[in-house]
Amino acid sequence: MSAVAIEIRDIQVFQRPVNLRLPFKFGAATVTACPQAFVKVMVRIGGVDWEGATAELMVPKWFDKSPQRTQDDNFDQLRLALLTAREQYLSIGGSASAYLLSEKGSEAAIAKMLALGHPRLVGQFGPAFLDKAIADAVLRSQGKSWTEGLSLGLLGDPWSSSLNLKKANSVWLRHTVGLADRLTNDEPLTSVEDGLPNSLIQAIEVHGLKYFKLKVSGQLDADMTRLTAIEHVLSKVPDYRVTLDGNETFQNTETLSLFVSALQKNDATRRLLERTLLIEQPLPRAIALGEKIPAMPFNIPVILDESDDHPDVLEQGLGLGYRGISSKACKGIYRSLQSAALIQKTPQTILSGEDLTCQAGLGVQQDTLLASSLGVQHIERNGHHYVNGFGVAPSHESNDFTKAHADLYASSSAGVHLNVQHGQINIASLHQTGFGHQAWPDWQSLDPISIKEN
Repeated sequence: MSAVAIEIRDIQVFQRPVNLRLPFKFGAATVTACPQAFVKVMVRIGGVDWEGATAELMVPKWFDKSPQRTQDDNFDQLRLALLTAREQYLSIGGSASAYLLSEKGSEAAIAKMLALGHPRLVGQFGPAFLDKAIADAVLRSQGKSWTEGLSLGLLGDPWSSSLNLKKANSVWLRHTVGLADRLTNDEPLTSVEDGLPNSLIQAIEVHGLKYFKLKVSGQLDADMTRLTAIEHVLSKVPDYRVTLDGNETFQNTETLSLFVSALQKNDATRRLLERTLLIEQPLPRAIALGEKIPAMPFNIPVILDESDDHPDVLEQGLGLGYRGISSKACKGIYRSLQSAALIQKTPQTILSGEDLTCQAGLGVQQDTLLASSLGVQHIERNGHHYVNGFGVAPSHESNDFTKAHADLYASSSAGVHLNVQHGQINIASLHQTGFGHQAWPDWQSLDPISIKEN
């Protein structure tokens, strides 16, 4: 089979409020609530219309960390990015492969967002979002799953045919420890009791965790104290592994080197460093690609994340000493495929799987499937504990997803949540027709997205 020619017929964008059960603190931001966006597309293939869908949380202070913009400003930016992408994609006209339509639509959408003064990572969000839903529709039209469709070249991208795609039935969950997360049960409780783990110790006991993602603040004394306390908890976990996420909080390579040097001089943090798999985006995106990254002890790779706002970012980074990049569906499925293709050809490099607080349902399923198909074996999944399952979604929606993906979800008195067993989640049910889902959102329960352009 070859690339499927499609015509975009309709794109609808919606949102739903999401309240976090625990405050999520990373970098300078503390998030307690934000909207989740949903997209439904209709494409015409050979005279027949097919639908596809996707969802993504509109997280503030990640795409744009400007202190001049509030979290509400960030939400409006991302809404605008979606509406701009919708406008540009619908205006393309004619038939082409999903990838070629993405190339045309995304370039125009990003250019318009840049002209309005928004960062490129913000502008990229809209096209990345629509591309997922379009891919879903294409795969459904041909009766193929994600990995099958990529292997057959149905989307028309230039990388899939050369990738060593994986069809994993399970993946390790890497549990995020945010800057405000309770580590032990002795610390003050900042949320109501809801029957779910509310401390790192409880999460380890309930889920059998082995992999952890630790947020750091770039403030040396605070990070040393925090990481020492975390190591005390993790020391009880056999053969644990961690990643460190800087979230652009280090001022320069000098402060990064001082941080790592300090970790080596303290017994507890040195033990933590010995079990560190990677350090993620320590430097601000404005300077991250401006100088060489220093070598890390124990040969720990430093990788890029927020800098990933342009197709040649990874290649630039590798030339500066970075050794990998993150896969995130919010940055685009084609960006992940491109990164995986380059990493596959480059020894001692890493494609990691990171999370933009992907919510239960379409968001977490498609992002997990994307990363695991590219060989990522442990994936940050923070939405599973910062939000109570499907949140305010109607019960019949969560029930539909639970029935369709009984391996991935579990029901309890606390609701429907990811079924984490011995630190892993089972994903065999994602390998069916379409892009990772056999259930659909209740579209009638969602609110249409609209915003006045500033």
